[in-house]
Parts: sequence; C-alpha cells; structure tokens
Amino acid sequence: MPTLTLKFKDNVISEYVLEKDKSLNIGRREDNNIIIDNLAVSGHHAKIDSVGDGFLLTDLQSKNGSFVNEQYVSSHWLQHGDVVTIGKHSLVFKYKDNETRPEIAHQEDMDQTMVMDTDAYKSMLAKSTPNAASLPAAKIQISEPAAVLSFISGGTGEVEISKKLLKIGKASTNDIVVSGFLVGQVSTTISKRPSGFFLSHESGSKPKVNGTSISESIKLKDFDVIEIGSAKMRFLLKEL
Repeated sequence: MPTLTLKFKDNVISEYVLEKDKSLNIGRREDNNIIIDNLAVSGHHAKIDSVGDGFLLTDLQSKNGSFVNEQYVSSHWLQHGDVVTIGKHSLVFKYKDNETRPEIAHQEDMDQTMVMDTDAYKSMLAKSTPNAASLPAAKIQISEPAAVLSFISGGTGEVEISKKLLKIGKASTNDIVVSGFLVGQVSTTISKRPSGFFLSHESGSKPKVNGTSISESIKLKDFDVIEIGSAKMRFLLKEL
C-alpha cells in the first residue's frame, strides 16, 4: 500500500500507510488520524479517502488551503511522488517500488485551481495561477451538488448538506446527533465533493445504506436510505 511521509522542512516526523477502504483525516485537532500541531493548520484541514483503486485528497474548507505540488486544490487524485503542503508541513505520497500504480482516469472529478490572496502562499499562487501575486483575491463560482437528508425515523425534518464534511454520531458536536449503544462518537461522515456526496464509516457500529452495512467510502445516490443508530434518513439530491 502507498505511504504518506509527514515532513517539516527536511525533517521526517512520521510515516503513515494508506489502506484500501479506509480514510485518513488530517488536521490540528486530536481526533484526526494525522495530527499537525501548527496554527496554520485548521482543526479538520483535509481528508484522504480510498475510492476504488485510487486515493482522493479533499480540502475541508480549511482557512489556508491545501496544495499539491504547489498547486492550490480543493480535491486531487494522488499520484506517486505528489507532495501535499498543509501549513508549513508536507506529506509525500509514494507507492513502494514493487507496487502497481493505478492509472487515474477521473480527471473530471478534480476541482479547478482557485486563487487565494494570502501572503504566506503568494509564491505558490504565483506558480499555480498567472499573475496571481499581483491580483486581488478572486472568487471563482464552481457549480457544486446540493443534497439533503430527510428523516424517516429517529428525527424530524430535513438537514441540508451544506458543509464539505457533515458529521453524524453520538457526540453533541456532530452536525446530526443520533443515539445507539454501539454508535461511535463520530460514527459516519458525508463528504461533499465536485463529483457528488461520499459516505464513510469512522467509528463504532457500521452505518447501513439500503440495508447493507458499509465499511468503505461509497458514493451516495438519490433516494438512498441511510441507517445510523436510532436514525433512518433518505438521501435526496436537490436541483440548483
């Protein structure tokens, strides 16, 4: 399996193995899989999901953004040798020499490069966007999917999925709080990406989608029924 090597300047801090059907959360808070203790890093900064044969990096609307090979990205299919920059730290993504490296054929799923006017990253922005260093901050309108979770039981009404990462679980800090003896503090997350919405199991009992227990990250479809603890919800796509 590929590895991520966390570095600060030229110093190697630690190494992580990316496993198939599992996700890695990156950020400053202690509930992340990769903790980067630096004020330039958001509490929940980015996430790497195992999707099919590849690994997808998603920025979680972090304050200072995520860079891959000095390009500012919202999401990116990781390839051998990619260097992810988060704050002042870097994560080097590599396959082992004898490993098969999958061909990434999902370029349409990648976000466009966006301009961010931040002094700390102007040198990177100048490389990723022509004349970016001399331009004011630009807002690029990117069409994003919209969806809601409609309660069937265990709750009432609808919850719009408006965040990059919606959390469901027992803890009161979740976006949707559900009860259940085996439900994890953060049981399940739903990631909002340019290509759609992806459900991932995080801890505790596994969620069910259309009656099937889910252990890997899956893309949600219109009218999917999600069961987590005491809650049963229908996933509904909305027209923009």
